[in-house]
Amino acid sequence: MLHYDNFINGRFTPSTGKERITVVNPSTGDPICTVPDSTAADMEAAIDAATAAQKAWGKRPAIQRAQALRAIAAKIREQVEPLARLITEEQGKTLGLARVEVAFTADYMDYMAEWARRIEGEILESDRPGETILLFRQPIGVIGGILPWNFPFFLIARKAAPALVTGNTIVIKPSEETPHNAVKFCELMAQTDLPPGVINIVHGRGAGAGKTLCASPKIGMISFTGSVETGSAIMAAAAPNITKLNLELGGKAPAIVMGDADLAMAVQAVKSSRVINSGQVCNCAERIYVQSNVAAEFTDKLAAAMKSSVCGNPLGETEVEYGPLINQAGFNKVDALVRGAVAAGATLVTGGARHELEGGYYYQPTVLADCRQDMDIVRREIFGPVIPVVKFDDLDQAIEMANDSEYGLTSSIYTRDLNTALRACQEIHFGETYINRENFEAMQGFHAGWRKSGVGGADGKHGLYEFTQTHVVYMQRG
Repeated sequence: MLHYDNFINGRFTPSTGKERITVVNPSTGDPICTVPDSTAADMEAAIDAATAAQKAWGKRPAIQRAQALRAIAAKIREQVEPLARLITEEQGKTLGLARVEVAFTADYMDYMAEWARRIEGEILESDRPGETILLFRQPIGVIGGILPWNFPFFLIARKAAPALVTGNTIVIKPSEETPHNAVKFCELMAQTDLPPGVINIVHGRGAGAGKTLCASPKIGMISFTGSVETGSAIMAAAAPNITKLNLELGGKAPAIVMGDADLAMAVQAVKSSRVINSGQVCNCAERIYVQSNVAAEFTDKLAAAMKSSVCGNPLGETEVEYGPLINQAGFNKVDALVRGAVAAGATLVTGGARHELEGGYYYQPTVLADCRQDMDIVRREIFGPVIPVVKFDDLDQAIEMANDSEYGLTSSIYTRDLNTALRACQEIHFGETYINRENFEAMQGFHAGWRKSGVGGADGKHGLYEFTQTHVVYMQRG
């Protein structure tokens, strides 16, 4: 079994502590490698390296910083297949989805590099004669990036690429569930001319290395993707220093299926939302509201589609549509929500138990009918291949139930009526709404949530500017 170190100041560096974390293949339960459960001293060394590197990095022209991103993207493209297999091994997603993740990561690096010549300040009108007011966008300093396990490789780029092109340096803590891909990212990055200290990666758990990162007065912004509970803890740790936060904290995306919808298309899109990455995607449909006049037909077709989903080891000999859940705790949460829904009166149409496959955390594709708005399965994030279905009579009722959530990340509606679609855009209170398509954002959009789904956002121009701070200059002519 391989044993890896942190990447600090341009080289792999052993931890000052002795504790290590074993990375496990969720498809088989077999160990893959170990990484350090880093100490506060390890994290502080990485923060110091990033701080020392930032001044010179920030002074480089943005186009030179962009060239560094393109060099990393080129290295990634040389290793798509081995990187995809490594991600699949430690995270459990299908090999096809892992290939998409690797390719999208390289594309995202290139996309953010394109902004080097497009970062804009402003010239503002003054009330005073002879005065010019200038607004500059400048680097924040050192960014702390904390990653989830569901798209671990792409999230390196989502944090690092906008940080670097705007002149910041970064310290990243990968998820302890999926750190192996980050090690390989460092190996590729070391083959480029990126200056030491610009990107540092420190492994460990949230309570140790993560808390040290969030509490450091040398960090200018924390960018985190993960659960509401962890996001709240990060806010508390960052509060004494008034550190800027950029948080994506999950969702409970409603999908509204109107009576005039193309049911075949809606079924396929909803099914894809619940089996992609085994349902472990925060922006995909988590609760389905179906108009009463088509509810029975839709539910039957959805159950048939879900039941036909092929589950298995993504690195096995048979091609599969989805793999295991990430760990036993994730499996237990999904199973408890399903059992609780049935006990509260939901009808189990299909699934509802551990898959007969051996060795991993596999859950059957599950559809629950006759669900109610007050059930936990409708209100809490599931993060598994499970769909609760709720009936509604008219659009007013559907919108009211969709908005009745502490989350506000993504949403969707299926209808052939343009007026209905436009009304949904105005009245559904979520950061994103998808109409007649699957829930998957574009890198040029702005992936941001309302309510407990987060603070700030990612992607596109608005996501790029999250990594800058403004500096206004008042220039008076003599």
